[in-house]
Formats: sequence, structure tokens, C-alpha cells
Amino acid sequence: MADPYVLVLYYSRHGATRAMASQIARGIEQSGIEARLRTVAAISANCEATEESIPATGDLYCTEEDLKNCSGLALGSPTRFGNMAAPLKYFIDSTSSLWLSGSLIDKPAAVFSSSSSLHGGQESTLLSMMLPLLHHGMVICGLPYSEPELINTLSGGTPYGATHLAGQFSDQPLDETEAALCLAQGKRLGRLALQLHD
Repeated sequence: MADPYVLVLYYSRHGATRAMASQIARGIEQSGIEARLRTVAAISANCEATEESIPATGDLYCTEEDLKNCSGLALGSPTRFGNMAAPLKYFIDSTSSLWLSGSLIDKPAAVFSSSSSLHGGQESTLLSMMLPLLHHGMVICGLPYSEPELINTLSGGTPYGATHLAGQFSDQPLDETEAALCLAQGKRLGRLALQLHD
């Protein structure tokens, strides 16, 4: 049997969600389990447009096997009108075979998001990402208020999952509080993945 890992699956257009994914992966690995970073390809309304099977830069595209064999999942997306980004939803919508086989049942999952404005729909985006994971039978883990940054944050951070205020031009780096919450979310998810792993 292969070593267990937690899949950190995200879509990032300008790099903010990717920065969060990196911090969450650090937390996962600090808990003692491998973190596997994967992304999804952009989609286009033009049915002629295609992406290479391996991206020119950055993390590899996620495969169904990556998702099927994970011991836990962190799912991240920028906010798009209070919802997850279309490329990530497109990938999730293609996972019916995993739903039919029950491959993700009882595996822990967490969600994270970034937005341009503080009230840009971060929490509804996190909730939108939880819905398909609940349909897959995953166990959702948020951020408990035992994390002091959750009370003290002046930027991102919710009990539903880590968030980041990227700014109008999506160029603001993670602040200390946001980075700490990403790290904490990764540690918690990794710990639960190890506990729930067969």
C-alpha cells in the first residue's frame, strides 16, 4: 500500500490561493503526513481551446487518481461572486465515478479561499466548496476558535476555513495572521487524516 498523503487541490489565477495552498501544505507536513500540491487547468468558453496535459510552470494538474487515493483533501479557490471558481467546479463536477464508488467517504476535508475585498464572499465561497465534499461523504473540518488568530484577525480567517484578503489587484501577500491560520488548518487536517487513515 502506498504511503498516505493529503491532497492540496486549488485553482489560483494570480497566485494568492497558491500561496495559501503552500502554507497549508507546510502545516500538513508538520503533522507527519505528505502533502501533495495539485492544481486544475483554466477553462474557456471557446470549445477549441485546450491546455497542455502538464502545465508549463507550477504544480501538476490533479488527476482523478490523485483525488481517489488521498487520505484527506484541502480544497482552495479564489472567490468568484461568492462561489468557487469555474475551473475548480468543473473538475469537481467530473468526479461522479468517485461518488459512485464511495472513494472519499470518511476522509477529512478542509476548504480555503482568497478574495479581493474583505467582504467579497469568502464565507459563501467556502460553503460552496463544502457542498460537493459532503455529497462525497467527506468529514469537513474547519478552524476552531482555539486558534487565537481567528479572534484577532483584521484580514482573513473564518471558522469555516482559512481565507486571505488579496486586495484590489490581488497583490497583497499573506499577512502573519492569515499564514498562521493556513498553517493551523493544515496541521489539523494532517492530524485528522492520520487518525482516520486505515
